[in-house]
Amino acid sequence: MVHKYVKAALLMNRYQILIEYVGTNYSGWQIQKKGKTIQGKIQKIISKILKEKINIIGSGRTDSGVHALEQSAHFDTNTEIKNSNKFLKSINHFLFRYDISILDLKKRKLTFHARYSAKERIYKYVILNRKSGSTLKNKRCWHIIKKLNLATMKKGAKKLIGTKDFSTFRSSSCSAKTPMRTIKSIKFLAEKDIIKIEIKAKSFIQNQVRSMVGCLKYIGENKWTLQKFEKIIKSKKRTNCAPPAPAEGLFLTKIIY
Repeated sequence: MVHKYVKAALLMNRYQILIEYVGTNYSGWQIQKKGKTIQGKIQKIISKILKEKINIIGSGRTDSGVHALEQSAHFDTNTEIKNSNKFLKSINHFLFRYDISILDLKKRKLTFHARYSAKERIYKYVILNRKSGSTLKNKRCWHIIKKLNLATMKKGAKKLIGTKDFSTFRSSSCSAKTPMRTIKSIKFLAEKDIIKIEIKAKSFIQNQVRSMVGCLKYIGENKWTLQKFEKIIKSKKRTNCAPPAPAEGLFLTKIIY
């Protein structure tokens, strides 16, 4: 017996969901043997509502502590969801207390895939650049006290644009087949003490965004020259990379199909 606002269907149905979450208290998106995960929590709630085992496939992983403004995922079900508004209301009733919210539900063709159909992924990194930390933005940004040279950081970011071997920025545990990636754009938005860095690509290797931001911070602090940064990129050695920016300032912003 399913909820009154869903109707059993003979054919498999595929649905896309858009998800907002605070990653602070989670071990990341993907289900793991130990620790709470976003994927695991959502799967459990949807399975409970639909009265069947549901497997959710996300557009990609976010690490422990990373947030999402609009993560994308899909799931298949034998049930046709006739009233999406009531369905969303029911899901969010259970999820909201866990710092997760389902923003939208869309019926999709079976050829749609949350990960493989994605054309672009956009991440945003938030830096708070002032002496005092922020109570309101706690665990939602990287607090850097030393004044950053934004103009130099922008010049450094230009060296990351295009198709390159990003081995320097690759985590040692990365399982990607190749370190080659194409960065389409890097944009900076400065609002008083807040610096937002938006990075767009079709895909990223593990820890790439945080590692790039960590290097841009070194440039902004004048620890590295632009010439040194260029050599570090070309070295393809992880040991030459600056420490990665903390997870708490990173947001998965949007998946474009």
